Amino acid sequence: MKRVLIWAPLALFALVFGLVASGLIRPGDRTVHSAMIGKLAPVTPLAPLVPNKPGIKSFATGKPRLVNVFASWCPPCIAEAPQLMKLKQAGVAIDGVATADTAEGMQTFLSRNGDPFVRIGDDRNRATQFAFGSAGVPETFVIDGAGRIAYQHIGDVRADDVPVLLAQLEKAK
Repeated sequence: MKRVLIWAPLALFALVFGLVASGLIRPGDRTVHSAMIGKLAPVTPLAPLVPNKPGIKSFATGKPRLVNVFASWCPPCIAEAPQLMKLKQAGVAIDGVATADTAEGMQTFLSRNGDPFVRIGDDRNRATQFAFGSAGVPETFVIDGAGRIAYQHIGDVRADDVPVLLAQLEKAK
């Protein structure tokens, strides 16, 4: 009996080490799966934030589009701006939901980084952002023509994400 007790700590250590090593070798799926996929996008009307750019009354427009939740004060939003401009050049309609922002900050952001947006809604209190199930900025959603959320991209849009978003838009037709 004493011999078994002597080896128990070593066996316990080996078991814990094996579990940690297996987690490092093949980590689990860390993809966030949105509970909003397939549900209607929120219908909270958003007032225009900048002049000469309409606000958002509805996300059901009859055609698939992207909705980008972003802010002028967000460094990853600045980083994704060139990719959003590429999507605009590809003919993608993009709506912007500007969270916790100001008209002055947004105008500066657009003049420095380009303006890929068809509409920009003022989500000053973040109600629409949270209704989308978005926890942070930036996040991008593919909305089908009926206004349903078809896909959610968390984080900034990078060059390798552009083909994925285009494929998701095509799938949402």
